[in-house]
Amino acid sequence: MKPRNLAILLSAGIALAAAGCGSGAGDTPDAKSSQGSAPPAAAAPVTITVGCKPPKNNPKEAAQWDADVTAFQQSHPNITVEGKDAFPCIVPETFQAKLAGGEMEDLFYVYYTDVQKIIASGQAADISPYLDSVPALKNIRPDVISVFKSGDKVYGLPRVNYSTGLVYNRKLFTQAGLDPDQPPKTWAEVQAAAKKIAALGAGYVGYGEYSAGNTGGWHFTSSIYGRGGDVVTPDGKQAAFNSPQGKAVLDNLKQMRWTDDSMGTKQLLRWEDLMRMMGSGKLGMMIGAPDVVKEVNNTFKGKFDDYGVTGMPEATTSLSGGDGYMFNPKASPEQIKAGLQWLEYKFLTPGQGQFDFERAKADGLPVGLPDIDLFGDTEPGKKILDLRKQFATIPVEHFQPYIDANTAVQFKLEPPKAQEIYAVLDTAMSAVLTRKDANVDQLLSDAEKKVNNILAKSS
Repeated sequence: MKPRNLAILLSAGIALAAAGCGSGAGDTPDAKSSQGSAPPAAAAPVTITVGCKPPKNNPKEAAQWDADVTAFQQSHPNITVEGKDAFPCIVPETFQAKLAGGEMEDLFYVYYTDVQKIIASGQAADISPYLDSVPALKNIRPDVISVFKSGDKVYGLPRVNYSTGLVYNRKLFTQAGLDPDQPPKTWAEVQAAAKKIAALGAGYVGYGEYSAGNTGGWHFTSSIYGRGGDVVTPDGKQAAFNSPQGKAVLDNLKQMRWTDDSMGTKQLLRWEDLMRMMGSGKLGMMIGAPDVVKEVNNTFKGKFDDYGVTGMPEATTSLSGGDGYMFNPKASPEQIKAGLQWLEYKFLTPGQGQFDFERAKADGLPVGLPDIDLFGDTEPGKKILDLRKQFATIPVEHFQPYIDANTAVQFKLEPPKAQEIYAVLDTAMSAVLTRKDANVDQLLSDAEKKVNNILAKSS
């Protein structure tokens, strides 16, 4: 969860169902007119349950959530918000069972990759009739809100959105004679920079890549998207990565690993391996979003000052991910309206909720990472960037190349059956990084057949 705000949103744009105002026994039209206009009816009380409240072992963000609930309820006295804390917010083994059993909260937390399956199975409410009451909606990036759409209908709102870029160690760039303020913009520049960093001495790795635990397939997807390719066809029925773009991804890695010797000898790396290497100060570059820097700082003893993030080299499209909230199909119209007010207050308003950077700074939380991009270059998006800079506790200029690159990049979601596909692509990634004689064409052809079988079974 991200920082939240205490500010009170004085919103009267969303009207909840009003309690009936019946006439008294002695009331007549004349009597009413003589007494003046009747006071407006009070909105009926409504309670909403909301998933993914920060757990108690995250005390600062849990306290911010509670403070925001208090402030929200002061300005919306008819609404009661009941947060349900859980960590992790989604347990894959039980998520579908809870959905099928109707056990979800009125507003339940979802990953982007689950949204379309939930819509197709009728496990979320259509909130389209109520969206006129969400002013923030018109400024959300079209490629972000499209995650929650099916046809013309909308089934949820985003909380977090990110895209992958290139994370790099600025300190190592300087040591290798590279300009950390001019990070690589092409894969040729990545290759050249990796060779210089690896030449610093034993143990230094210029560029690191995953190839195990489905993470290799994940990064293959990010790389091929950045090169303008795809993993599956637009209809989702066939593999599409056995292409010039897919070949370029593997050929580039093979050359960096075996010709340049800039990727180190230890391979078959998983998620935590590259994080640990980056935290140790010995890894020059890796694919990742800005939250990689936060994780390296918080868990693997890195320092914010040493890192930067730029856009994916040569990319016009970037692998996107994120999360948000959908509504239980059993939720009443009043609960949906109330829930939309809460989501806008908490997650979609600059200067408050998750964008209250002043409070985050006061609470000792890091401020300055561009780790949520919901609004792009719109006015709210610019205001969020300005506030992030105003209250920054880390060097925001280190991440400006990533922000600049993303203004021209379209976000693209993971493919269907992503984890199964990633497991197949792990094989191709690991082969080129562990076998000097690996045949790229054969690897792609074999992977294509396996993925086509996976997609055929899910049709």
